[in-house]
Amino acid sequence: MNKVTSYGAAKSVTGSCHLVELFGINILIDCGMFQGEFGLEKNYEDFEFNVNEIDYLIITHGHLDHIGRVPKLVKDGFDGVIISTEATKEITDIMLQDSAKILREEYKTLRRKAKRRGDEKRITEPLYTLDHVKDVFLKEWQTIQYHQEIELSKDVKISFGDAGHILGSAFVMIDYKDKKRKKRIVFSGDIGSKERMILDPLDTLSRAETLFIESTYGDRNHRSLKESIKEFKETVINTLKRDGNVIIPSFAIERTQEILWLLNNMESDGELPKCQVFLDSPLATKATRLYAKYPVHLNEELELHAQNNGNPFHFASLNISSTKQESLLINKVKKRAIIIAGSGMCHGGRIMHHLKHRLWNEKNCVIFVGFQVEGTLGREIIDGYEYVKIYGEDIIVKAQVETINGFSAHADQSDMLEWMSHIKGLKNLYLMHGEESKMKIFAKKIKEELNIDAKTVQYAESVEL
Repeated sequence: MNKVTSYGAAKSVTGSCHLVELFGINILIDCGMFQGEFGLEKNYEDFEFNVNEIDYLIITHGHLDHIGRVPKLVKDGFDGVIISTEATKEITDIMLQDSAKILREEYKTLRRKAKRRGDEKRITEPLYTLDHVKDVFLKEWQTIQYHQEIELSKDVKISFGDAGHILGSAFVMIDYKDKKRKKRIVFSGDIGSKERMILDPLDTLSRAETLFIESTYGDRNHRSLKESIKEFKETVINTLKRDGNVIIPSFAIERTQEILWLLNNMESDGELPKCQVFLDSPLATKATRLYAKYPVHLNEELELHAQNNGNPFHFASLNISSTKQESLLINKVKKRAIIIAGSGMCHGGRIMHHLKHRLWNEKNCVIFVGFQVEGTLGREIIDGYEYVKIYGEDIIVKAQVETINGFSAHADQSDMLEWMSHIKGLKNLYLMHGEESKMKIFAKKIKEELNIDAKTVQYAESVEL
């Protein structure tokens, strides 16, 4: 039986993992990490499918909620072919190396919890190590360009469209013949808004019978990019003028590069007050180099800037903090600093000590420029908690808190509806990668606008094709 079974991103926004069984071929679309309050321990559970029987792993893009368990997959016996874009392969490399280092620390936390429960033997090693990450890149890995078609068998072909989400991101088109009829199933991965600051926009999808689509922002529309840029500039300028500091928990991929490009423009145009800008994330620094390496994926404005003026993500007031010592020295800067640090959801990384030292000061401002999963510190701050716990200490939240969703790399409700409106022959629509409450709102809107009954993907439920 040809079918799809989702083992992640079902009624949640993390852990993307979808098994396609098609004419005897087993294709895994992504193998992401679960994040948030209960994600840590769930990542250690056994896969609910036979890892040894997976023929192909297709990676839509390099965010951890789509790639974070790939080393575990390889460790547990996967010996098939990995397929992605070239940029995604490079991003996956730096993201998984960083993840392995973080997991080493999280493992220590799990051991402490297990010891208190009396079942310390259950958790005997980190989810994976740097050596396991190296093993991923020893596997056969095929990189393809957008719209390049490759055969998995005589009956099954795949190709990618530009998802416009992050560098190298793709939606996956699987074309196959069923009773001599050509059919297509599509996995959106994460798709980007039509208003993007640095990337080429999302490709149009012309046809599909079955679509599995993300629904992260299915319940709302973002503020326009123009309004979001205006709000960002005003917030930064006002904070610096009152001798405050701007703290930006930023995702290493895409969001950091957008912020750097925006600050570059502000400095060039004379809008940025005198200040020091710190990029305090080794991962984001590596990612930014990759963005500069692939100008072909950037939009026309940035591509032209790269040709005429060099790296669009570098400017005079920018300081790169590579070492831990350089990161700690930022604490000595008492005013007029912009600190960009990971992790984007504040569940670890260097952002933690910056928040600990500056969240209590009402002169400062924290700007969130990306989605915050339930159970993360970032979500607690934007939800208005009076106190948050950082490194075991209760910190009062007095700093100004701003959420600017217009920078989101995810398409909003209207973007997704507009994208789906061009798809001919769409009969089966499944919502994934979203919180359940938002999926219900999105499904209702889809029915109203497109007259299609959208179904919510259930965890481990098989959908017959």
